Amino acid sequence: MSLQLKINILGIESGGKPVVFLNKADADEIGVTASGRVMLKVKKGITAIVNVATKSVKKGHIGITEEVRVLLGSAPSIIDVEISAFPKSLQFIRAKLDGKKLLRNEIFEIVRGVVTGNLNESEIASFVTALHIHGIDLDEATSLSLAMVETGKQLKLGNKIIVDKHSIGGVPGDKTTLLVVPIVAAAGLVIPKTSSRAITSAAGTADRAEVLMPVSMTYDKMKKMVRKCNGCVVWGGALDLAPADDIFVKTEYPLYIDPLLLPSIMSKKKAVGATHLVIDIPTGRGSKVKTISEADSLAKDLIEIGKRLNIHTHCVVTYGEQPVGYTVGPALEAREALEVLMNESNVPDLIDKACSIAGAIFEITGRKNGYALAKDIIKTGRAEAKLREIISAQGGNSSIRPGDISIGSETLKVKAKSEGQVLWISNSAIVEIARSAGAPKDKGAGIIFNKKIGDPVSRDDILFTVYAEKSRKLSRTQDLLKEMDPIGVGKRADMVIRTIKDTPTLKRSFVLER
Repeated sequence: MSLQLKINILGIESGGKPVVFLNKADADEIGVTASGRVMLKVKKGITAIVNVATKSVKKGHIGITEEVRVLLGSAPSIIDVEISAFPKSLQFIRAKLDGKKLLRNEIFEIVRGVVTGNLNESEIASFVTALHIHGIDLDEATSLSLAMVETGKQLKLGNKIIVDKHSIGGVPGDKTTLLVVPIVAAAGLVIPKTSSRAITSAAGTADRAEVLMPVSMTYDKMKKMVRKCNGCVVWGGALDLAPADDIFVKTEYPLYIDPLLLPSIMSKKKAVGATHLVIDIPTGRGSKVKTISEADSLAKDLIEIGKRLNIHTHCVVTYGEQPVGYTVGPALEAREALEVLMNESNVPDLIDKACSIAGAIFEITGRKNGYALAKDIIKTGRAEAKLREIISAQGGNSSIRPGDISIGSETLKVKAKSEGQVLWISNSAIVEIARSAGAPKDKGAGIIFNKKIGDPVSRDDILFTVYAEKSRKLSRTQDLLKEMDPIGVGKRADMVIRTIKDTPTLKRSFVLER
């Protein structure tokens, strides 16, 4: 049964999904309940999720969100509304909940439902939970990757070789991409780097890059820029590349699960047309991957999916037991990366990691002595020149100097309580401290380290300094530091790490980065 209802434009957004509001009497007459679906009978037909109201929408009216208004175009004043057929995708989600393997067409139907808004939050959460409980095999991961690519835009540059890099994350201060992209682009390779903002970290690559240049741009502008500069560092969320991934991530985060890691990575790389890919897998205590055997297993799966997607993939297992470089936080990290490219600062671990990853990209594309080539591109200033070219093309100040980058004026110095050497650094504690100081929202908030693992320490030496833009946030950091020891100082012969005298409060550490 269908009803003719008068359209009320509500002027509200519903988070990307087509949502309508019906009076309870009309909903009952159509036979739909809250979170059910109706079909708006226009030329193509629009399926929308229903919210039921008793007072805010009058009987005989239908309230539409901005998403529905855009889909309708020049909205009519009256529209026919009827109950929508039960989505096939829900049958396939139920099958996965029962532990059954999903076929390619079934996965495509689910992903299409996610992107079009035909599945609501609880249904998407059920699918993600089913993947977490029953696992995802390589066939399903491949199908998910392809479905996520084909339900969004794809960057088509036409180059025979397009390279990309990705880190699975988990290590604070990893500003490697800000070095790798200009190194690789300066060597003549095309690297269209799309990056994420921080989800659980103190800074995502897009947050760091945004200190130097705008990172939100249209698909057409990105394409034009890559053709001009060979590379870019842009925020992927504005480009509609594999849009299902962004929706899945929003669902995974509150559930503290990440079953879509493989298709999430590979779909974004396929969407930018990558033919050659190097994936950084930071490994060790405090990182997402704890052991070399776990890293090897993950690399095996990534390389296999790469083969299925026609992306030649190599993985680099890197040291992940402490922050990369001496800074954590968007502005501090951007400044450190710029200093390194300008040959004004020697940051051994950052330089080594960037040259290793850029070198792996060079070698996967047939060049020899990749590490030495990458290091030479930094030393000769070609990487700095390329970064400034990219900054200019993206609308930033190509003459920016490290001293031009503003950092928080509020500081807190954390000193050593004993002598010895730095034995360990808790990555999760460092991230929590930086976020409590305001990172990544406050670009100038973060941490500068004076000591890292292996460094000698005397009592009252400064271990690190916390920077904040607002004093109240620094006060919050002070309170946090009373409860934790982010850096362990002792002697190599010391066998006791810490003495626990009461039931410890266990904090759930969860790393979700793209």
